[in-house]
Amino acid sequence: MSTTITVKGQVTIPKNLRDHLGLQSGDRIDFEFAEDGSVRLRPVNKPPTRSKKSRFAALVGARRRGGRTDRLMEMLRGYASDEDDPGFR
Repeated sequence: MSTTITVKGQVTIPKNLRDHLGLQSGDRIDFEFAEDGSVRLRPVNKPPTRSKKSRFAALVGARRRGGRTDRLMEMLRGYASDEDDPGFR
């Protein structure tokens, strides 16, 4: 796998390598020199971030036989919160 250095000295880390290392935009990386002359690239450990739970997270494992479509639509679209909106009806 190879890449090209820009005139500014920048390189693009190939996507499959970023995926393998779990790198995302804005992440920091370290370069380490090995005794054999090679260079290692490793991600800098960062504290885990708390991600906002998706409204779809409540649906994981929610599919059961006899489930009602209207209940699913209410969960997905939040119709219950629109009940007081006069333009909703």
